[in-house]
Amino acid sequence: MSDVAAVKLLVEKHNALKKEIAKVIVGQEGVIDQILLSIYTGGHSLLIGVPGLAKTLMVNTIAQALGLDFKRIQFTPDLMPSDILGSEVLDQNRNFKFIKGPVFSNIILADEINRTPPKTQAALLEAMQERAVTIAGHQYKLDLPYFVLATQNPIEQEGTYPLPEAQLDRFMFAIELKYPSVEEEVMIVKNTTTTIRNQVDPQFNAEQILEIQELVRRIPVPDNVVEYAVKLVNNTRPNLETASDFVKQYVDWGAGPRASQNLILAAKANAAVHGKFSPDIEDVQKVANGILKHRIIKNYKAEAEGISEEGIIRELL
Repeated sequence: MSDVAAVKLLVEKHNALKKEIAKVIVGQEGVIDQILLSIYTGGHSLLIGVPGLAKTLMVNTIAQALGLDFKRIQFTPDLMPSDILGSEVLDQNRNFKFIKGPVFSNIILADEINRTPPKTQAALLEAMQERAVTIAGHQYKLDLPYFVLATQNPIEQEGTYPLPEAQLDRFMFAIELKYPSVEEEVMIVKNTTTTIRNQVDPQFNAEQILEIQELVRRIPVPDNVVEYAVKLVNNTRPNLETASDFVKQYVDWGAGPRASQNLILAAKANAAVHGKFSPDIEDVQKVANGILKHRIIKNYKAEAEGISEEGIIRELL
C-alpha cells in the first residue's frame, strides 16, 4: 500500500476509533485526540486531573478500541521497583525463573505516579525510554507498541514525590483533564446508572499500530515548519540573547531539544489524521500547548501575577 493510500485509510480508521471510544467516554475530545496522537507517534503522556474524571476508564476504553493489552498500576509510597518490573523466584527444580510484572503490557496506566518514591518512578521511566527492563543483570525486551499513560493528581500534594523536570521531559504530552459541562455530565449520569453496557469493538491490532508509527515518521515536513518548531522552542529559553522580555521576566527554564522533536512528530500525526500528507505551521500550533506546558518552568514573578504556562505559550505562538 502506498503512503497516500495509508494516510487515507488512517483517517477512516481514526474516525471509526473515536466513534468506538465515544460509546463509553462522553466529551473530552481534546484529551482523547492528544492521547491518540501520542500512540500514533510512539510517545507517552501525562494526564493531570482531579479524582473521578474517568481517567482509568478512558485509558481502558482506548486500549480495548486499539485491540491492545492493558494493565493498571496503582502507585503507592511503599511500592518497590520489583513490584512493577517483576522478579526472579526459585521454582520447584531450584532454578531461578523470571516472573513478569505488570509493566509487561502494551498500554500501562501508571495511576498517581507522583505518589511513589523516586526509585520506583525511575524503574518505570527506564522501561518507557529503553522499551526494556533489567532484572538481575538480564535485559528483557517489552512488547511493542508500548505506551505509558501516567496520571497525576494536582490537588493532593502531601506525601507525594513530584516528578523531576528531567523525568517530566520524557512525556511527550502533558494533558489536562477538565470537568465535563453540565450537558456532558447529565449524559454521563444517564449512561452509567443503568444496566446497559456498551461493547467496544477493536479497530486496530498491535501490528497495525506499529505500521502507523512507521507511516507517521515517513511523512515529509517542509523546512519552514521545522524551523518554526525549533524557533518556538528556542523562544522559551530565557538565557538566550534572542529571548523576548516577556520570557526573561517570567520563565526560569525553557524547553529542551526533545520538545522540538515531539512538536514535529505530533504535527505529522495531526496532519495525517486530518487527511493531509504533510504538516504545516497550524499543525505545530495545535499540538504546542500539550507538548510545551510541562517543559516550561515559570518563576515566582509569574506565579505571583497569575501567569500560567498556557499564557506563556499563547504569547509565543
